[in-house]
Amino acid sequence: MTRTARAARTVFVGGQVFDGTGAPPASADVLVEGGRILEVGIGLDGDEAVDCAGAVLLPGLFDCHVHVAFSGTVGIGERVQKPFSYQFFEAAQNLRRTIDLGITTVRDAGGADLGIKRAVQDGLIAGPRMQISVAAISQTGGHGDGWMPSGHCLPLFVEHPGRPASIADGLEEVRKVSRQLLRAGAEVLKVCATGGVLSPADDPRHSQFTEDELRVIVTEAAMQGKPVMAHAQGTEGIKNALRAGVRSIEHGIYLDDEAIDLMLANDAWLVPTLIAPVAVLRQIEAGADLPEYVVRKVNEVAVAHADSMRRAVAAGVRIAMGTDSGVGAHGTNLEELPLMQATGMTPAQVLAATTSRAADLLGLGDTLGRLAPGYRADLVVVDGDPLTRLAELPKLVREVWQDGRRVATPNADGDPPPAAA
Repeated sequence: MTRTARAARTVFVGGQVFDGTGAPPASADVLVEGGRILEVGIGLDGDEAVDCAGAVLLPGLFDCHVHVAFSGTVGIGERVQKPFSYQFFEAAQNLRRTIDLGITTVRDAGGADLGIKRAVQDGLIAGPRMQISVAAISQTGGHGDGWMPSGHCLPLFVEHPGRPASIADGLEEVRKVSRQLLRAGAEVLKVCATGGVLSPADDPRHSQFTEDELRVIVTEAAMQGKPVMAHAQGTEGIKNALRAGVRSIEHGIYLDDEAIDLMLANDAWLVPTLIAPVAVLRQIEAGADLPEYVVRKVNEVAVAHADSMRRAVAAGVRIAMGTDSGVGAHGTNLEELPLMQATGMTPAQVLAATTSRAADLLGLGDTLGRLAPGYRADLVVVDGDPLTRLAELPKLVREVWQDGRRVATPNADGDPPPAAA
């Protein structure tokens, strides 16, 4: 009888382990075989060793709100000059920049289609594993409607066979669009329950879609075993989305006490994306070609955003890290972490929100987000103690491992390792 050879065992030795739960880092080794963690403990042996002296091991990080097919250019002029297919090559670059930060899993909040996801999955391009929404469902004149006063329509994302049109009005239209997005590969439906900053014809404080329309979207997703994430900035729109049963509120700029109570009662999540308005303000300062309405709205929301987050943190709302990267430059995602800390989260809570808590939001908490036996071997080797140096974390990442394979050495000399096959 032929005996199947076991996979080589890799042991990460000599470092501290932050297991993702929020507990302080502790001295331990991590033993990996076949893409899974076998054991976490002291004095472990393996066939190959990774020296982690002076380092802390983190679980692979998450970003629960990105747009990998959009590249931090919110100015209208630059957007309309890019050829259609250019977005796919930019996506490959954006995914590479993301995994170089130690972010091994992302939820794309609109733009990435099934082809981009599969290109990563099959090893054609390097990047984090992806959970995709394909496109955001918007009402006419809503946050996803690119209609301009001139009569021209300039959406952030142009429809194509893999990214169907997602403007809908009324119960039957939102039902059909929901089904079309699920057919196109959406693993989570995204709906715009309020206006937004970049959209031309609405206000972040104003509600979009009725509660009945939102409930249809939630029902359609639930029948396929999928959740719903809601772009929701204004107070009443946040409440409508929560009452309809959405799983997560994205941005949550104008939370009041009732909205926070609804989040707690419904076990809903907040994905704050604090860096998003900061990124737009930076583009304004750099002279980006932005309409007056964007400049006005982003200045209005900036202060309210941080205040809402502070109140949500104090109340114990479940929080997962997300950045809206794409609105800002990809590769700056980890700037979100010190902003989260500034709203009252401890560094350990911030890292938990970026690992285990984020994995729980995405329904992946049984396999990702923690360093524990049986979990997938996504690990980030970080020089020094990230709990005391959150703002420096991008410079501290020594190695990034995904499913037991080293996929990035971002701060080393030379080219990065090839993508995992």
